[in-house]
Amino acid sequence: MRIENLDTCAVRLVSTTKTEPSLIKEIVAELSDRINNGDISEEELIKYLNSDEGLMAYIARVSSPNQENTKHSGLLKYCINQSHWSVFQMCDMTLEIITSRGIAPQILRHSSFSFQEFSQRYAEVPSEGIIIYIPRRQDIKNRQNSINDLSEEDKLWFQQQQQEIWDKSFKTYKEAINRGIAKESARFILPLNTITRMYMKGSVRSWIHYINLRSSNGTQLEHQVIASKAKTIFVKQFPTISEALLWK
Repeated sequence: MRIENLDTCAVRLVSTTKTEPSLIKEIVAELSDRINNGDISEEELIKYLNSDEGLMAYIARVSSPNQENTKHSGLLKYCINQSHWSVFQMCDMTLEIITSRGIAPQILRHSSFSFQEFSQRYAEVPSEGIIIYIPRRQDIKNRQNSINDLSEEDKLWFQQQQQEIWDKSFKTYKEAINRGIAKESARFILPLNTITRMYMKGSVRSWIHYINLRSSNGTQLEHQVIASKAKTIFVKQFPTISEALLWK
């Protein structure tokens, strides 16, 4: 895989927390009288328990005599407004992220998440496995910032240099492997724009914190793009929470 120009990453949904089907059947059975009387809609109850946000609300109401209440948007918004964050630790989301070895350490430092990353120790890096980045000028007043006002000539030069360095380093990498040098040693010759794939799993609470932090100024632009794509997925999966966070 080769990612060029502004498309410097790929992010997609892998999974979210799902309610155990036997638990849903048990709850429906316990409430069968109320369902038969028309007090509760079985269809709405199942939909409520099957959704990530509904499951969080159901767990949040553990001390409530009305735990099966399917109207949960108000509860979740209240929890956010009152900073009752423990509710949002009850469900997880896992994303697949494709980025470079240069950006990956910035993601991996978020210790509240669990990670699995492509290992260059065990698997050989493919020949097309680089990202060609567009450079920016260093902001001399803010070390954490860069400015997109370089000339097209300088941008082109930098991109060409990335390609040339990759061609040389990958050729050396392959030669090292052919000489019997272990992959875990040969990988040291590869540059930071080598592609890596990782899986990032965390609670809804962790994702809220990560997206808020990494979507803001002070985060490297290439990492901001990843956070932005994660946010798009989050908004789709957790619309009520996103609305309360003013993310819509």
